[in-house]
Amino acid sequence: MRRPVAVRVVGPLEWVVYPSLAAIAATVVLATPIQLFGLRLPEPVIPMVLAFAWPLIRPSMFAAVTLFVVGLFLDLFWNAPLGLWPLCLMAVYGGLLMSRNLLAGHEGLVRLGWYVACTLGAFGLAYVVVTARAGNAPSLTAVFGQIAPTLLLYPLANWMIERFDDGDIRFR
Repeated sequence: MRRPVAVRVVGPLEWVVYPSLAAIAATVVLATPIQLFGLRLPEPVIPMVLAFAWPLIRPSMFAAVTLFVVGLFLDLFWNAPLGLWPLCLMAVYGGLLMSRNLLAGHEGLVRLGWYVACTLGAFGLAYVVVTARAGNAPSLTAVFGQIAPTLLLYPLANWMIERFDDGDIRFR
């Protein structure tokens, strides 16, 4: 006689809402004006982790809308041109959504390479938009000062993919 298998259902609350709230909270905490030894806290674009992980975990309109709202929060919080970060995050989400089949089954260095390419692409798009809007190029030192900590968040994106990818056997 077969025993029923316990199905772990992972809903949108666990893989969309909670990570979004955590990303917003971490963004606010890292923006506090604290200086240690003359250095400020890094300000990575933490929602980049979500834009990378969500299309690989499970494509969803709810995730895309949430990512857009989180991008609007970044624009308002950092006083960026309205629509800049939603555009950049949605570009990453859409690019990964289109190349999802290429990434299926890959781990480690391949996903790291895609994360680096997506992050650099998003920051390149942001750089072009800000330059065109302001008529003056932003400081490359400041841009790289934000790219580096964002790239260091890859283990978090990898953990999310590993944690939630097989979380619900209905989507295997």
